Amino acid sequence: MTAPEPGRLDLGTAPPGVEPLDAARLAEGLRVHTAGLADAAAGLDPATPVPTCPEWRLRDLVGHIAQAHRWAATLVRTGEVGDVPDATRTEPGPPDAWPDLLREGAAELVDAIEGTGPGTVVFTYLGPRPAVFWLRRMLHDTSVHHADAAITAGVPFAIAPDLAADAISEGLELMSAPGAESFKPDLAALRGRGETLGLRPADGPLPGWVITRAPEGFRAEHAGPAATAAADVEITAPVRDLLLMLTRRRSPEEAGAAITGDRALLDHWLAHTAF
Repeated sequence: MTAPEPGRLDLGTAPPGVEPLDAARLAEGLRVHTAGLADAAAGLDPATPVPTCPEWRLRDLVGHIAQAHRWAATLVRTGEVGDVPDATRTEPGPPDAWPDLLREGAAELVDAIEGTGPGTVVFTYLGPRPAVFWLRRMLHDTSVHHADAAITAGVPFAIAPDLAADAISEGLELMSAPGAESFKPDLAALRGRGETLGLRPADGPLPGWVITRAPEGFRAEHAGPAATAAADVEITAPVRDLLLMLTRRRSPEEAGAAITGDRALLDHWLAHTAF
Protein backbone atom coordinates (compact mmCIF):
# COMPACT_ATOMS: atom_id res chain seq x y z
CA MET A 1 0.00 0.00 0.00
CA THR A 2 1.42 3.39 -0.98
CA ALA A 3 1.48 5.84 1.90
CA PRO A 4 -0.61 8.98 1.33
CA GLU A 5 1.00 12.39 1.36
CA PRO A 6 0.56 14.52 4.47
CA GLY A 7 -2.83 16.22 4.33
CA ARG A 8 -4.44 13.31 2.54
CA LEU A 9 -6.63 10.72 4.21
CA ASP A 10 -6.51 7.61 2.06
CA LEU A 11 -10.19 6.74 1.77
CA GLY A 12 -9.27 4.06 -0.72
CA THR A 13 -8.23 1.78 2.14
CA ALA A 14 -11.69 1.86 3.73
CA PRO A 15 -13.79 -1.30 3.64
CA PRO A 16 -16.18 -1.69 0.69
CA GLY A 17 -19.31 0.42 0.99
CA VAL A 18 -17.71 3.19 3.09
CA GLU A 19 -17.87 6.36 1.03
CA PRO A 20 -17.39 10.07 1.77
CA LEU A 21 -20.62 11.70 2.90
CA ASP A 22 -22.55 13.53 0.21
CA ALA A 23 -24.01 17.03 0.48
CA ALA A 24 -27.48 15.78 1.38
CA ARG A 25 -26.17 13.75 4.33
CA LEU A 26 -24.00 16.65 5.50
CA ALA A 27 -26.97 19.03 5.31
CA GLU A 28 -29.13 16.61 7.28
CA GLY A 29 -26.43 16.32 9.94
CA LEU A 30 -26.08 20.10 10.14
CA ARG A 31 -29.78 20.51 10.79
CA VAL A 32 -29.81 17.76 13.42
CA HIS A 33 -26.87 19.11 15.40
CA THR A 34 -27.93 22.73 15.12
CA ALA A 35 -31.28 21.74 16.59
CA GLY A 36 -29.51 19.62 19.20
CA LEU A 37 -27.39 22.56 20.30
CA ALA A 38 -30.49 24.75 20.55
CA ASP A 39 -32.31 22.13 22.63
CA ALA A 40 -29.35 21.65 24.98
CA ALA A 41 -29.00 25.40 25.53
CA ALA A 42 -32.72 25.94 26.18
CA GLY A 43 -33.53 27.22 29.64
CA LEU A 44 -29.93 27.82 30.72
CA ASP A 45 -28.51 31.14 31.88
CA PRO A 46 -26.69 32.77 28.91
CA ALA A 47 -23.78 33.55 31.24
CA THR A 48 -23.27 29.88 32.15
CA PRO A 49 -19.59 28.95 31.66
CA VAL A 50 -18.90 26.22 29.10
CA PRO A 51 -16.53 23.81 30.86
CA THR A 52 -15.12 22.35 27.64
CA CYS A 53 -14.47 25.86 26.22
CA PRO A 54 -13.20 27.57 29.38
CA GLU A 55 -13.03 31.08 27.91
CA TRP A 56 -16.62 30.99 26.67
CA ARG A 57 -20.03 31.46 28.18
CA LEU A 58 -23.09 29.78 26.70
CA ARG A 59 -24.03 32.94 24.80
CA ASP A 60 -20.58 32.86 23.15
CA LEU A 61 -21.15 29.29 22.01
CA VAL A 62 -24.55 30.10 20.50
CA GLY A 63 -23.32 33.33 18.94
CA HIS A 64 -20.33 31.60 17.38
CA ILE A 65 -22.42 28.96 15.62
CA ALA A 66 -25.13 31.38 14.53
CA GLN A 67 -22.60 33.74 12.98
CA ALA A 68 -20.29 31.05 11.57
CA HIS A 69 -23.13 29.52 9.53
CA ARG A 70 -24.04 32.92 8.10
CA TRP A 71 -20.41 33.83 7.43
CA ALA A 72 -19.88 30.59 5.48
CA ALA A 73 -23.16 31.08 3.60
CA THR A 74 -22.11 34.58 2.51
CA LEU A 75 -18.72 33.30 1.38
CA VAL A 76 -20.27 30.51 -0.69
CA ARG A 77 -22.97 32.72 -2.16
CA THR A 78 -20.88 35.82 -2.99
CA GLY A 79 -17.27 34.66 -2.96
CA GLU A 80 -16.47 37.43 -0.47
CA VAL A 81 -14.36 36.51 2.54
CA GLY A 82 -15.46 38.63 5.47
CA ASP A 83 -13.83 38.87 8.85
CA VAL A 84 -14.24 35.70 10.89
CA PRO A 85 -16.73 36.49 13.69
CA ASP A 86 -15.29 36.74 17.21
CA ALA A 87 -17.45 34.57 19.45
CA THR A 88 -16.83 36.72 22.52
CA ARG A 89 -18.03 39.83 20.65
CA THR A 90 -21.10 38.26 19.08
CA GLU A 91 -24.38 38.89 20.88
CA PRO A 92 -26.99 36.26 19.97
CA GLY A 93 -29.90 38.14 21.52
CA PRO A 94 -32.42 36.82 24.04
CA PRO A 95 -32.34 33.07 24.77
CA ASP A 96 -35.93 32.52 23.65
CA ALA A 97 -34.86 33.61 20.16
CA TRP A 98 -31.87 31.25 20.01
CA PRO A 99 -33.63 28.26 18.42
CA ASP A 100 -34.82 30.31 15.44
CA LEU A 101 -31.49 32.14 15.20
CA LEU A 102 -29.57 28.87 15.01
CA ARG A 103 -31.93 27.02 12.68
CA GLU A 104 -32.18 29.97 10.29
CA GLY A 105 -28.39 30.23 10.06
CA ALA A 106 -28.08 26.53 9.22
CA ALA A 107 -30.84 26.83 6.62
CA GLU A 108 -29.08 29.82 5.07
CA LEU A 109 -25.89 27.82 4.63
CA VAL A 110 -27.69 24.80 3.16
CA ASP A 111 -29.56 27.08 0.74
CA ALA A 112 -26.30 28.76 -0.30
CA ILE A 113 -24.65 25.40 -1.00
CA GLU A 114 -27.65 24.16 -2.96
CA GLY A 115 -27.97 27.42 -4.91
CA THR A 116 -24.28 27.68 -5.77
CA GLY A 117 -23.75 23.96 -6.25
CA PRO A 118 -21.74 21.71 -3.90
CA GLY A 119 -19.01 21.29 -6.51
CA THR A 120 -18.51 24.98 -7.21
CA VAL A 121 -14.94 25.95 -6.30
CA VAL A 122 -14.73 28.59 -3.58
CA PHE A 123 -12.19 30.04 -1.19
CA THR A 124 -11.13 28.00 1.83
CA TYR A 125 -8.20 28.53 4.16
CA LEU A 126 -6.63 25.42 2.59
CA GLY A 127 -6.87 26.86 -0.91
CA PRO A 128 -9.67 26.68 -3.52
CA ARG A 129 -12.00 23.74 -2.86
CA PRO A 130 -15.59 22.69 -3.67
CA ALA A 131 -18.25 24.62 -1.75
CA VAL A 132 -19.31 21.44 0.05
CA PHE A 133 -16.11 21.92 2.10
CA TRP A 134 -17.93 24.59 4.10
CA LEU A 135 -21.00 22.43 4.67
CA ARG A 136 -18.77 19.69 6.05
CA ARG A 137 -16.70 22.12 8.12
CA MET A 138 -19.74 23.79 9.65
CA LEU A 139 -21.42 20.45 10.37
CA HIS A 140 -18.47 19.15 12.35
CA ASP A 141 -17.87 22.45 14.13
CA THR A 142 -21.55 22.46 15.07
CA SER A 143 -21.61 18.84 16.22
CA VAL A 144 -18.65 19.35 18.56
CA HIS A 145 -20.22 22.53 19.95
CA HIS A 146 -23.49 20.62 20.35
CA ALA A 147 -21.45 18.32 22.59
CA ASP A 148 -20.19 21.40 24.48
CA ALA A 149 -23.75 22.57 25.07
CA ALA A 150 -24.87 19.10 26.12
CA ILE A 151 -21.98 18.77 28.59
CA THR A 152 -22.78 22.25 29.96
CA ALA A 153 -26.44 21.31 30.41
CA GLY A 154 -25.68 17.84 31.76
CA VAL A 155 -27.77 16.13 29.09
CA PRO A 156 -26.79 13.24 26.79
CA PHE A 157 -24.97 13.90 23.53
CA ALA A 158 -25.63 11.61 20.58
CA ILE A 159 -24.16 11.61 17.09
CA ALA A 160 -24.66 9.14 14.27
CA PRO A 161 -21.61 6.89 13.78
CA ASP A 162 -21.09 7.98 10.15
CA LEU A 163 -21.03 11.64 11.17
CA ALA A 164 -18.69 11.04 14.09
CA ALA A 165 -16.33 9.06 11.86
CA ASP A 166 -16.35 11.78 9.21
CA ALA A 167 -15.65 14.40 11.87
CA ILE A 168 -12.55 12.46 12.93
CA SER A 169 -11.45 12.09 9.30
CA GLU A 170 -11.94 15.78 8.62
CA GLY A 171 -9.99 16.76 11.72
CA LEU A 172 -7.06 14.61 10.64
CA GLU A 173 -7.21 16.06 7.13
CA LEU A 174 -7.22 19.64 8.39
CA MET A 175 -4.39 19.15 10.87
CA SER A 176 -2.15 17.37 8.34
CA ALA A 177 -2.84 19.73 5.44
CA PRO A 178 0.09 21.72 4.03
CA GLY A 179 0.30 25.03 5.88
CA ALA A 180 -1.64 23.85 8.94
CA GLU A 181 1.39 24.47 11.15
CA SER A 182 1.20 28.20 10.33
CA PHE A 183 -2.24 28.29 11.99
CA LYS A 184 -1.31 25.94 14.81
CA PRO A 185 2.47 25.88 15.47
CA ASP A 186 2.06 23.09 18.04
CA LEU A 187 1.33 20.70 15.16
CA ALA A 188 5.04 20.76 14.29
CA ALA A 189 5.62 18.71 17.43
CA LEU A 190 3.70 15.85 15.79
CA ARG A 191 6.49 15.18 13.32
CA GLY A 192 8.24 11.96 14.17
CA ARG A 193 10.23 8.96 13.04
CA GLY A 194 7.50 6.55 12.11
CA GLU A 195 5.65 6.29 15.42
CA THR A 196 2.07 5.13 14.89
CA LEU A 197 -1.27 5.58 16.63
CA GLY A 198 -4.23 3.34 15.85
CA LEU A 199 -7.79 4.55 16.38
CA ARG A 200 -10.27 1.70 16.44
CA PRO A 201 -14.04 2.28 16.64
CA ALA A 202 -15.62 -0.32 18.90
CA ASP A 203 -19.02 -0.09 17.23
CA GLY A 204 -20.04 -1.80 14.01
CA PRO A 205 -18.13 -2.19 10.75
CA LEU A 206 -16.62 1.29 10.69
CA PRO A 207 -12.99 1.49 9.58
CA GLY A 208 -10.42 2.86 11.97
CA TRP A 209 -7.42 5.08 11.34
CA VAL A 210 -3.66 4.68 11.58
CA ILE A 211 -1.70 7.89 12.11
CA THR A 212 1.99 7.81 11.21
CA ARG A 213 4.31 10.51 12.50
CA ALA A 214 6.87 11.10 9.75
CA PRO A 215 9.72 13.67 9.62
CA GLU A 216 7.78 15.82 7.14
CA GLY A 217 4.56 15.68 9.14
CA PHE A 218 1.97 13.15 10.11
CA ARG A 219 -0.28 11.26 7.72
CA ALA A 220 -3.48 9.32 8.33
CA GLU A 221 -4.98 6.30 6.62
CA HIS A 222 -8.17 4.36 7.07
CA ALA A 223 -7.33 0.96 8.49
CA GLY A 224 -8.91 -2.24 9.75
CA PRO A 225 -8.49 -3.85 13.19
CA ALA A 226 -5.30 -5.73 12.28
CA ALA A 227 -3.55 -2.50 11.28
CA THR A 228 -4.72 -0.49 14.30
CA ALA A 229 -3.65 -3.33 16.61
CA ALA A 230 -0.17 -3.25 15.08
CA ALA A 231 0.29 0.46 15.90
CA ASP A 232 2.58 1.60 18.70
CA VAL A 233 -0.52 2.58 20.63
CA GLU A 234 -4.07 1.48 19.87
CA ILE A 235 -7.07 3.36 21.26
CA THR A 236 -10.43 1.58 21.12
CA ALA A 237 -13.78 3.17 21.98
CA PRO A 238 -17.17 3.80 20.37
CA VAL A 239 -16.68 6.28 17.56
CA ARG A 240 -18.66 8.98 19.39
CA ASP A 241 -16.27 8.68 22.32
CA LEU A 242 -13.20 8.66 20.07
CA LEU A 243 -14.45 11.96 18.64
CA LEU A 244 -15.01 13.46 22.10
CA MET A 245 -11.56 12.29 23.19
CA LEU A 246 -9.77 13.60 20.09
CA THR A 247 -11.49 16.98 20.45
CA ARG A 248 -10.61 16.92 24.15
CA ARG A 249 -14.20 17.09 25.31
CA ARG A 250 -13.50 13.93 27.31
CA SER A 251 -10.32 12.43 28.67
CA PRO A 252 -9.44 8.90 27.50
CA GLU A 253 -10.70 7.63 30.85
CA GLU A 254 -13.97 9.57 30.62
CA ALA A 255 -14.39 8.26 27.08
CA GLY A 256 -13.97 4.70 28.34
CA ALA A 257 -11.14 4.11 25.89
CA ALA A 258 -9.14 0.90 25.99
CA ILE A 259 -5.49 1.78 25.40
CA THR A 260 -2.89 -0.77 24.40
CA GLY A 261 0.75 0.09 23.91
CA ASP A 262 2.62 3.37 24.40
CA ARG A 263 0.23 5.64 26.33
CA ALA A 264 2.75 8.49 26.18
CA LEU A 265 2.25 8.72 22.39
CA LEU A 266 -1.46 9.33 22.90
CA ASP A 267 -0.90 11.89 25.64
CA HIS A 268 1.61 13.73 23.44
CA TRP A 269 -0.86 13.73 20.55
CA LEU A 270 -3.69 15.13 22.66
CA ALA A 271 -1.44 17.80 24.19
CA HIS A 272 -0.38 19.14 20.80
CA THR A 273 -3.71 19.03 18.95
CA ALA A 274 -5.70 21.20 21.37
CA PHE A 275 -7.38 24.19 19.71
